[in-house]
Amino acid sequence: MRKIEALQILKNIIKKAYCPYSNFPVAALVEDNNGEYATGINVENASFGLTVCAERIAMFNFVVNGFKNPVRLFLYAPTEDFTPPCGACRQVLAEFNPDMEIILFNKEENFTSYKLSELLPQSFSGENLKGKQ
Repeated sequence: MRKIEALQILKNIIKKAYCPYSNFPVAALVEDNNGEYATGINVENASFGLTVCAERIAMFNFVVNGFKNPVRLFLYAPTEDFTPPCGACRQVLAEFNPDMEIILFNKEENFTSYKLSELLPQSFSGENLKGKQ
């Protein structure tokens, strides 16, 4: 998917973000190499720990839709700076592809990109669980 196409999808769905406490809407799109994708927006809760980020919702929707092998995540927050995924989201994404490309858009529609492994080096994985039972 081209970046401009992903950004337009994100700008459309960010309107659905439920963020009455932070007023910080975020939209995410996870894509595979075949162009299949799933989206997510952040959904807050008055019990803040129960809030779910856009990145995790997008990844969970990707799995629910039966897609496999995510290769990139597009993330949009209408901020001046680029907003990377939080630590919890990085760990969830790493479960599916620790080298996933992360493309961040800001409100000026500029972008930057990283490999997930740059944002979360030495992530915890299923390999850490082998032989530990």
